[in-house]
Amino acid sequence: MITEALATVRDPELDAPITELGFVAAIEQDGGDVTVELRLPTYFCAPNFAYLMVADAYDAVAAVPGVDRVVVRLVDHFASDEINTGVAASRGFTGTFPGLADGELEELRLTFRRKAHRACQEQVAARLLKAGWTMLALAGTTLGEARAALAATRLSEEQALIEFERLRRRRAELGLSSGPEAALLVQDDGTPITAVDLPLQLRMAKTTRISIEGNSGLCRGLLSVRYGLPRPAGVDQAVG
Repeated sequence: MITEALATVRDPELDAPITELGFVAAIEQDGGDVTVELRLPTYFCAPNFAYLMVADAYDAVAAVPGVDRVVVRLVDHFASDEINTGVAASRGFTGTFPGLADGELEELRLTFRRKAHRACQEQVAARLLKAGWTMLALAGTTLGEARAALAATRLSEEQALIEFERLRRRRAELGLSSGPEAALLVQDDGTPITAVDLPLQLRMAKTTRISIEGNSGLCRGLLSVRYGLPRPAGVDQAVG
């Protein structure tokens, strides 16, 4: 159950579970006492991202039934001591790094959730365009209609539905309508994207998606080199 809980924690920039990225180095459980050790690809990973992951990991494990005491320890990072102490004391990022932050990290979290949502929208739209849809049809369709179309296509049906459900989860995280009648493609505030604006919006979203995927591959490669792990599939052999 601890691993499953940690799988709900995502790197805010890479939009991938820390378990999948290899950031969970160790889990120890003794009855209701749980200790989790986290690691990152480099010694100088941004402290705000690192703090978010440690704090989210702490909250996720603490919510597991039967867990009484949680210790989440970040290792091999230049701000490990400050982050570990701050999370344990519930100081928040500003309290942990006074003078280095103007506020808490919810705005940062929101920014990356929006980026992930745009990337997911572009991914689903690209599959429908490949299946023969037009921009006009995309702009006028709903989540329910899009899912039905993806289920009927032969273009990697299973993966297409996985990507669609990921989009719905991202939508729900942002508090946007994720029901079958909701528009498939929307702005950050939930306003449907018009057919006129859609080509530019999708090009920008594709750039965001490629950036997320590229950064994810780089981080996986750096982590494998740093800790002598097997090189992840698809990672450029030049890394390291």
